[in-house]
Amino acid sequence: MHTPDTSRTAFSTLIRTASHEQHTEANTSTFITELLGGRLDVNAYTRYTEQLWFVYEALEAGAERLAGDPVAGPFVRPELFRLTELGRDLAHLRGPEWRARLAALPATRRYAARVRDCAEQWPGGYVAHHYTRYLGDLAGGQIIRDRAEKTWGFARKGDGVRFYVFEGIANPAAFKRTYRTLLNEIRVDDLEKQRVIAECRRAYQLNTAVFRALSEEFPLSA
Repeated sequence: MHTPDTSRTAFSTLIRTASHEQHTEANTSTFITELLGGRLDVNAYTRYTEQLWFVYEALEAGAERLAGDPVAGPFVRPELFRLTELGRDLAHLRGPEWRARLAALPATRRYAARVRDCAEQWPGGYVAHHYTRYLGDLAGGQIIRDRAEKTWGFARKGDGVRFYVFEGIANPAAFKRTYRTLLNEIRVDDLEKQRVIAECRRAYQLNTAVFRALSEEFPLSA
């Protein structure tokens, strides 16, 4: 595998280009393609939302501890947190007893476990997962929100799709520029940057594995 040159190119560019293949694989997975194409029902969307809960619980559980960390701390932004919104969505989708009905797929458990390990032991790895999740929510996640509203009749930016609504971010484009600046200024050496890039690829692969599992659970009729 080609090793990107971290000494001459902005890190935000490196991490995006070096993980492009894995990012594309996740975005074009069968499950996401069929979901966005309106060929899966709201139960598939609900099951996907449930899986997100476990990943973001792992991601945000470590945020308070990492807030003062010189590497991961600058990325800990409360306006990004999603658990409260996920809870509202799941209450709408599953009813008031939604917590008792949550069930993680094996692929989701592996994904969440890796996020938790990074949060506890490796700030640079945590940043890799933070980047793949939250910037994706601000960008491609809006496509899912729009499709969900049109396909299943959720109120615009209301319960059922609140996960994708960042009320604390007035200008997502400006926020993403600020986030890329944080990446460019990350306080790690070139070797660590390579490790973060590798973890970013791994994060996308873990996400793709969840999509594969969901596709198996919700196969299209022949």
